[in-house]
Amino acid sequence: MIPFRTSAAALFAAVTLAAVPATAVAHNGSHPFENCTEAYDNGYSNIPEGDEHYGEHLDRDKDGIGCDQPPSDFVPRDESDDDAGAGAGDGGAKEENDGGTDLAETGGSDTTPYIAAAGGAVVLLGGGLMIAARKRRENR
Repeated sequence: MIPFRTSAAALFAAVTLAAVPATAVAHNGSHPFENCTEAYDNGYSNIPEGDEHYGEHLDRDKDGIGCDQPPSDFVPRDESDDDAGAGAGDGGAKEENDGGTDLAETGGSDTTPYIAAAGGAVVLLGGGLMIAARKRRENR
């Protein structure tokens, strides 16, 4: 019984770890931020009502401006890349961008979900083969 518990725990851990990189998603700018921390991390503050990044949940004082209290270490988004130019705060400082990629900082790429799914399938197949072999031994 103990090897079965060990393999089940290993299977669960492998599937969980394989799914983690596939769940990290960078903000693509077509929806409101989930919270002001996410907005600040992406270089947005003072997001006006009507902006594609604005959400009522970001405007605690209901004055029509979301995320209007950025932290002291806030670095505004580079407005030259922004077509609308709205919601970028007070311009000025530019954020350094290492590679120009829009990926989350996980090191993943477009193939990460497929690699994770393939790894999960291999783990599931191995677990299924192990269970089938045990049942076969028990039936002898």
